Amino acid sequence: MSFMLESALTLLFAVSMVSMISMIWKSRPVMAMLPLLVACLAALPLPGLSQPPPALPALNIDIAETSVSGISSGGFMSVQFQVAHSAIVKGAGVIAGGPYFCSQNNVVSATTQCSCTLDPAHLVCNVSPTSADVPALALATRGFAAKDLIDNPDNLARQRVFIFAGGKDEVVPSAVAAQLADYYQRFSVPAQNISKTLLPNAGHTMPTVAYGNGCAITDSPYIGKCHFDGAKEILGWIYGPLQAPRKGAPTGRFVKFDQTPYLPKTIFSWLTGMDTTGWVYIPTACAGGGACRLHIALHGCEQGQDYLPLKSPPGGGLYYGTTFVRHAGYVAWADTNNIVVLFPQAVSIPGLNPNGCWDWWGYTGENYANKKGVQISAIRAMVNQITSGRQ
Repeated sequence: MSFMLESALTLLFAVSMVSMISMIWKSRPVMAMLPLLVACLAALPLPGLSQPPPALPALNIDIAETSVSGISSGGFMSVQFQVAHSAIVKGAGVIAGGPYFCSQNNVVSATTQCSCTLDPAHLVCNVSPTSADVPALALATRGFAAKDLIDNPDNLARQRVFIFAGGKDEVVPSAVAAQLADYYQRFSVPAQNISKTLLPNAGHTMPTVAYGNGCAITDSPYIGKCHFDGAKEILGWIYGPLQAPRKGAPTGRFVKFDQTPYLPKTIFSWLTGMDTTGWVYIPTACAGGGACRLHIALHGCEQGQDYLPLKSPPGGGLYYGTTFVRHAGYVAWADTNNIVVLFPQAVSIPGLNPNGCWDWWGYTGENYANKKGVQISAIRAMVNQITSGRQ
């Protein structure tokens, strides 16, 4: 099934849904739903006007030098990828995330016990120091390993982990991060390998030195001026002392690549929750064949490139775009430290995943947290490709 046909079917579905809603809500004419139709039309490729995005390159990267980090749903997904493929992961950075399999395939648990996202007023939030039930999660982890659904979790003991929580984060409260540390300790991750940072004045945000909202604000773009360089701390904790960023703009290049080769070949591939394209930043030395390392940076909910925020992102435009890719802080450090940064992109699914979150509660199926999960397996396939040029 061609991408054009799939896109046409997606648009037809959107039009059908709008018409159905209009018939049910007779006071809401189809014309009032035009923004949705415009968004769907904008997503369609236009033959002859643009070239298809390139494939991921094969670079000189040791797969054992792979690390992962993320914020919010990207934080939960970074833990899922780290545990599922612990044999190749060197370390992880988790911002506003929680322990592996926290939701236990239950959206209510995800939104009331692992986070406070079920209702804006948090009236039914049950997050507590024990709400994630870490003993049960550790037991489930061992069970998945016994079925070969994840790598041996004993691999976690050699990894380095950076955990960040905001003291004013009411979306994923700091109690969840504390339970994440407990989870790692149950798999013998040495205390000296775990860095825990609680920034009292931080909301639900990716902490940077000087980009985004005020640090305490929990709002789009979910990047905050915290006078704290989260990306630097993550990369430095995992890989060791870093070379300072160069003066002026980074000299590497951003590449928008085709994600579809890593997704299931079905007419319903849009139900994977993954966008058709992603981004990768390649330092000049890495593009020239130098030995490099790989970091996977996962955005949070409402931060994917094709998410339609209620207000324009700081750079303007209709979509969120490359706000996270360019401003989360990874690129400046990656550029001078021979670290390729892979930015996979998730996308909204009406009714299932409206905010474009990574799947950490099961909207893509019961295997969402293991190696059979569509998102985890897609990201692993990207890793395989980009590290396939090792010399």
